[in-house]
Amino acid sequence: MKNLSDLRNEIDQIDDAILKLLVDRMDVVDQVGNLKRANNSLIYHPDREKEIIDRLSSLPTGRLGKSAIEAIFLEIFGVSRNLELPEIISFLGPEGSFTHQAAESRFGAVADYISLPSIKSIFDSVDSGRAKYGIVPIENNQEGMVKETLDLLNERSLFIISEIIIPVNFCLATKEHDLNAITRIYSKDIAFNQCQGFTQDYFAAKSSDFFVQVDSTSKAAKLAAENPGTAALCSHIAAKIYQVPILFDNIQDNDSNQTRFIIISKVENLKKTNRDKTTLAVKLKNDDKPGTLLKLLKDFEDKHINLLKIESRPQKDTNEFKFWFFIDVEGNKLDAEINALLVSKSDEIKFLGSYMNLC
Repeated sequence: MKNLSDLRNEIDQIDDAILKLLVDRMDVVDQVGNLKRANNSLIYHPDREKEIIDRLSSLPTGRLGKSAIEAIFLEIFGVSRNLELPEIISFLGPEGSFTHQAAESRFGAVADYISLPSIKSIFDSVDSGRAKYGIVPIENNQEGMVKETLDLLNERSLFIISEIIIPVNFCLATKEHDLNAITRIYSKDIAFNQCQGFTQDYFAAKSSDFFVQVDSTSKAAKLAAENPGTAALCSHIAAKIYQVPILFDNIQDNDSNQTRFIIISKVENLKKTNRDKTTLAVKLKNDDKPGTLLKLLKDFEDKHINLLKIESRPQKDTNEFKFWFFIDVEGNKLDAEINALLVSKSDEIKFLGSYMNLC
């Protein structure tokens, strides 16, 4: 039977082999980057990354499940992109927010990130070229659509190139090993609201000043890192950034709570997959006439285009009570039916992007 030293030596040899293969992979990545730069192509291709993960997950994987393979290779992809062409990615801050977590889940920990304070500032950073990509929330399955994101998509000339879906999971992070040693818990009001079952079970006898509201769950993690005897209700990434151990994980009341984020870019990233979604902004002409919206919906039906979502928003460029519509449909701009509709309704429909549907 091998002893611990023998097993560690074996792991060292495997690590050496893994490193050699990664170096070889990055040499090929560098060649790919040269070709993409010569053709002015986008570096980020989520469809290609999903294709790789799906292919690897179909192989014999031993103790590694698909989620483990995805976590490992998304980091490899992130390093690869950074070598191909270092690009700045802006996200809705602060650091340690769920938007930051969404960004890292797709671009890896080594990417060059900018944390910005508002959704508008994310759009501004991409519009101006200060960032190549921007990450913003667009929908929560419990609270609905993010109105500011919808309005800015309608107002700006940017494209959705991908979506990211993140479970809203909270943890209790603290440097204390004993619950009785915790004298204060920091968090944002929404986190306290979404973790009431946990706090009532474990801290029911505590006074109201035991729970301290702060501006963000990221700040809560920072305070827990700096102040002995305290804890934070925060995201996993906030606990990681501020190096606060997680004592309890997934403590939210609702395990089905998810937020959908989008990646925005100045350049379309069109490529067909077998499960695409196209997003449109529609401002109807003659919307004061009965049946105008119905006629548009009939156009979708006639072309066998499946509607996934329709949301009305007020038109802000008029003093009248008029609306435009945010619409998700099944399929890709490269599909003949959708392309024909966009051409025939070019004065009413604004194309916002086609990308892989993860919902």
